[in-house]
Amino acid sequence: MIQCKDCEFCQAGTEGRKIFKCDPFTNIKEPECIAKWQLIRLDMLVASYQQMLKWQHKFAPLQDKIMRYMQREIEDIDESDKWKTDEEDSEEENGLTRKNTD
Repeated sequence: MIQCKDCEFCQAGTEGRKIFKCDPFTNIKEPECIAKWQLIRLDMLVASYQQMLKWQHKFAPLQDKIMRYMQREIEDIDESDKWKTDEEDSEEENGLTRKNTD
């Protein structure tokens, strides 16, 4: 099995990182290369997920504030519209009592 460091599709990048130019659909030299390529992609996926979690933790307090603000606004709207439902309920009660008396 050829090592990645000996492969023509592997180059040394900055800070000792390796840059892989191999593509599993066109220029894989050995079957083990596909497994290595999958591990590299999986590592990138995990790193992206961890970065997303960091951002989510940063924005969590802001989201909480926004949700509390929206809840207050909704409650204020419900409170301001309460007179409409109270009036309709009293009309329905009056209508029922009138029908019963007739």
